[in-house]
Amino acid sequence: MVTLIHPTAVIHPGADLHPTVQVDPYAVIGDKVKIGADTRIGAHVVIEGLTEIGDRNHIFPGAAIGLETQDRKYGGAPSWVKIGNDNRIREYVTINRATNEGDATIIGNQNLLMAYVHIAHDCIIGDGVVIANAVSLGGHVKIESHAVIGGVLGVHQFVHIGRLAMVGGMSRIERDVPPYMLVEGNPSRVRSLNLVGLSRSGFSAEEQRYLKKAFRLLYRSGFTLNQALTQFNLLPEIESLQHLSKFLQMSQMEGRRGPIPGKALKGNSGINHEETEN
Repeated sequence: MVTLIHPTAVIHPGADLHPTVQVDPYAVIGDKVKIGADTRIGAHVVIEGLTEIGDRNHIFPGAAIGLETQDRKYGGAPSWVKIGNDNRIREYVTINRATNEGDATIIGNQNLLMAYVHIAHDCIIGDGVVIANAVSLGGHVKIESHAVIGGVLGVHQFVHIGRLAMVGGMSRIERDVPPYMLVEGNPSRVRSLNLVGLSRSGFSAEEQRYLKKAFRLLYRSGFTLNQALTQFNLLPEIESLQHLSKFLQMSQMEGRRGPIPGKALKGNSGINHEETEN
């Protein structure tokens, strides 16, 4: 009979591990942790707190998941980390649980979190997201599905990053990144549509054409953000355009940080820095 749990691993009797879970040397798994089928826990991984991990995940050596939040407001309330299926969580990733009672830091399905990524309290990560090495997310960051985040950068707390956005490495992300856009720089700016990502995700030529029109309205027309969104009404009712419009409208709501502006062009800057200030 194959033993899936190494004898040096420390597993609390109150942990709930599926019989197919593999636990490598010196891993530590605390009380109330729940881990689903065919998940592998690497050497020296620490998993604590109210943490639920789904099926077929691979957590690489040194990761620390479910430890208490680094929020100074945290008072010891029971809070969660919830992780879906088929994720790859690489070396020394840290995922903190939420701050308030009953709240959760949530990781979806089929994500790749590369080495030294930090996911702070109350973050929500969708599905199919790639976060490259040494990225640090502040609290309450939300990343929609299939976004790609380049390495060695920080994301300010409460920032939202939209679906299929791409963020260039070593950028400073302190405002919302609209869906389908390519953003990079310090200060960061919207540079173009994420055309490679759109093509790889199966967006039709027609849908890409209308997204290009939306991009020009937002960043090349000289319109303010609200004027550009009004012009969206003249475009077809395509789901991706509706999602982009809703994201930008919500980004202006109280408590949100507003969208990252576009790259300034002489005499025709589109959404400029002043128009997006809160």
